[in-house]
Amino acid sequence: MSFGFLGIQFGFALQGGFMSRIFQTLGADKDAIPFLWIAAPLTGLLVQPIVGYLSDHTWSPRFGRRKPFFFIGALFSTIALFFAPYSSALWMAAGALWILDASINISMEPFRALVADKVPESQRSYGFVIQTLIIGIGTWVASNLPWFMTKIGVPNTAAPGVVPDSVKYAFAVGALVLFTSILYTILTTEEYPPDDLETFRREKKRGFLRGSKDILDNISGMPTVMKQLGLVQFFSWFAFFTMWSFATPAITEHVFGVVDTSSEAYNNAADSVGNYLGTYGLVSMIYALILAFVASKYKINRRLCHLLSLLAGGCGFISIYFVTAPWMLHLSFMLVGMSWASILSMPYAMLSSSVEPRKMGVFMGIFNMFIVIPQIVAALGGVNFLYKLIFGEAVINTMLLAGVLLILAALSTLLITDKRVTHD
Repeated sequence: MSFGFLGIQFGFALQGGFMSRIFQTLGADKDAIPFLWIAAPLTGLLVQPIVGYLSDHTWSPRFGRRKPFFFIGALFSTIALFFAPYSSALWMAAGALWILDASINISMEPFRALVADKVPESQRSYGFVIQTLIIGIGTWVASNLPWFMTKIGVPNTAAPGVVPDSVKYAFAVGALVLFTSILYTILTTEEYPPDDLETFRREKKRGFLRGSKDILDNISGMPTVMKQLGLVQFFSWFAFFTMWSFATPAITEHVFGVVDTSSEAYNNAADSVGNYLGTYGLVSMIYALILAFVASKYKINRRLCHLLSLLAGGCGFISIYFVTAPWMLHLSFMLVGMSWASILSMPYAMLSSSVEPRKMGVFMGIFNMFIVIPQIVAALGGVNFLYKLIFGEAVINTMLLAGVLLILAALSTLLITDKRVTHD
């Protein structure tokens, strides 16, 4: 039931690893890159709670509850992912990113709710860690696709303002994997009907306006644990948005010493950045595998696990500033991978223990507002302002900022004291 996450992560990994490269190729200044990402999280702010609410109030004996949203999101994500590298202007690339991110979110949030729907409380940590394992595989493979395309002879350079074929082919493969993996989950996963079908049918007839009020009521009445986790998520996703926006310009400039985006040296360096990002995906997969084994055998302290993982990622980001050889970046991103695995599993496991099962979809959607809000703040100038104010003008300082933010996220976990959610 989680296999579709492989495709979702192909989309996210190609988006996170190479959209900034596409923007730079089309002439974007590096300080303008975060703003070009702004439409995606803004849309997510609206899409996620609405899709969560709608999926809670959908049921068809033939199509299920969450699966219709899987399919709709997969269809539009596939189209956007395929055409993104063919953009001939910045506004087209930004629009493709907007459609891609919004569509992936339509599929992703119901996937989170599906695990909570089908998996008993005692196995929630294990279930979300298995999703993270699949996400890690997707991140590793997708992040290395442009590098692999170059190795098999696909051209890695193009005329100024044109995205290389290696990136275009990689996005095409990603689009295929995204659609087929989600389709596999749709065709092979059975969903359970709501526990009280008659009550569900009465609530379903209340209409859109009542539904909007319910969403607002749920936002204002969210559990205390959700608010505490929200602070952790804010710092965590601000950090990773900083990485997705600036890893390519920061590393190509600081480590490889290249800035000409039409040069062969730049494109080879950008492929290498994708390779390093793949490392954090690979390590998140291995780390998730370890967590899955431990969570299936023993009770775990979710809060302590998340705290230590976030600290590791913070140290990984900070270490990027101090590398003296490109191979050392693999070590930095190994630490980042540990935090990524935890970010994608532990907060959701803790959240699922604190909300009503019948509202799982809408609360998962609302919870993901704590993912998009920090990205909006970052995109509207938060990253540029903070890294220059605290560390200085050099773009590599964005990685120092990301590291500090993850350390703040780790310290924020200490606010979560409810043992019903911190202990599995």
